[in-house]
Amino acid sequence: MPLPTAPAKRAALLSEQDYDVPARAQPKARKTESPLTEHANAERPQARETHARTDTTAGQPAALMEKDAPESRTRTARPDVATRRSRPETAAPAEVKPRKTKHTGPAKLFVLDTNVLLHDPMCLFHFEEHDIFLPMIVLEELDAHKKGMTEVARNARQTSRTLDALAAHQGADITTGLPLHTTGHREARGKLFFQTQLLNYTLPTSLPQGKADNQILGVVDALRLQHAPREVVLVSKDINMRVKSRALGLATDDYQNDKTLEDGDLLYAGSISLPADFWTTHGQAVESWQQGAHTFYRVTGPIVPSLLINQFVYFESPGEPSLYARVTEIRGKTAVFKTLKDFTHLKNAVWGITTRNREQNFAMNLLMDPEIDFVTLTGTAGTGKTLMALASGLTQVLDDRRYTEIIVTRATVSVGEDIGFLPGTEEEKMGPWMGALDANLEVLGKTDTSAGEWGRAATSELIRSRIKIKSMNFMRGRTFLNKYVIIDEAQNLTPKQMKTLITRAGPGTKIICMGNLAQIDTPYLTEGSSGLTFAVDKFKGWQHGGHITLARGERSRLADFASEVL
Repeated sequence: MPLPTAPAKRAALLSEQDYDVPARAQPKARKTESPLTEHANAERPQARETHARTDTTAGQPAALMEKDAPESRTRTARPDVATRRSRPETAAPAEVKPRKTKHTGPAKLFVLDTNVLLHDPMCLFHFEEHDIFLPMIVLEELDAHKKGMTEVARNARQTSRTLDALAAHQGADITTGLPLHTTGHREARGKLFFQTQLLNYTLPTSLPQGKADNQILGVVDALRLQHAPREVVLVSKDINMRVKSRALGLATDDYQNDKTLEDGDLLYAGSISLPADFWTTHGQAVESWQQGAHTFYRVTGPIVPSLLINQFVYFESPGEPSLYARVTEIRGKTAVFKTLKDFTHLKNAVWGITTRNREQNFAMNLLMDPEIDFVTLTGTAGTGKTLMALASGLTQVLDDRRYTEIIVTRATVSVGEDIGFLPGTEEEKMGPWMGALDANLEVLGKTDTSAGEWGRAATSELIRSRIKIKSMNFMRGRTFLNKYVIIDEAQNLTPKQMKTLITRAGPGTKIICMGNLAQIDTPYLTEGSSGLTFAVDKFKGWQHGGHITLARGERSRLADFASEVL
């Protein structure tokens, strides 16, 4: 290796006079600048002078900042440099650590309707830096709803306890507003105001003055005039209330915090199609190895950042071999794919059932994997959700002895009018809600054609003895050990109910949540706020959870066509 060129002259020594001068009074020596830097500095004399004046007022030596700052600005080319040259700049550290943008305008004042508090008792802490106002009529309606064992009554009581805790905090003054962060919710930086005096307002004569909704509208109108130009917004879950508010020229909005997704089409599907040029762009660095019946692929490329753990990937192209795999590991820019077991083949039938399409095969791989503790299945009517869940459950309970029994529950929400109280025990009361379970058990009981009529009857009795039907109303406090739990019609559950059910799982328990997000019967629930959507979104990417959206109905051509056109 050749040695570097010798220096042309000796290094200059510091004189004795310079040595005695304090270091901070000595201007910093300029480094040798490139022609590009010198040209940039020559073109910006005005910017340098402005910079020096700004920093001198900040208490720093002008000469020091004048020489250092232009160098640091020209060294790193940034797209917004042209914009930044035309205005005075602050000290250099502000470029290194940009300050987080905060809300600079005046905080809004949100007036909450009673239905918002009854829907989400924690809504008081979800408005960030904005303030909240509660009319007196809202407190009266809360008091009227607090009795009973329904979900609405529980939420009313919890809201009342929260209001009492805020008002009872040391130093709290209702007249000046109650800080919302005093109970430990640091994300709430606003204040809570109660209506402590009579507000004068005038509503159209067409609106009855004694109705609670109209009184709330009058309060919003009075606050809008009193706090102008501050924005006063009515938050309500009642569509008609919002329509009347807009008709009166008042700002209004729906309560959005309970929505997991704004659009149901954005819901995680659980599978992704590999691009047509996948092997061209990723094939150079693919590693593969065999382990048992499965083949593993280690892939590096631009598609890896968009993948999640336990997400299914598939490659289908005419004239090329297909690939169906599941993402088992992601480390940085590298992902590992594991090929799937083919449950479409008769030799891999589960309780006599074979899958009929790609998504059903994905779902069966999740249902039969002992490492997956939580599975969510969504899809239209007739896609095979209940049948596959029951078939895999019976196989793992009776054949594999992996679980001790199957527990089935569902949300008891009526499509039409309620038929009233049902007689009998817990299982007998749940019987009318389990028609889908009985129909699927009948299909599974006919899969064994060689057993004869007596053999099928004995098998049916054995199956019935291993399936327990439970009501969701009595789930609180239970713990399921080594159970296979099926939650049917999960789209009718709220996020709170879904959390209650999933947290019942003990060691060795597997939970399957199924539902059709297009058939929600619970009032105030939508596709974006359903508990099933909540679970799918929160569990995506977890190494012991999986989701798949079943795309095609297999019940019959009539049911499949009806799901599309009706």
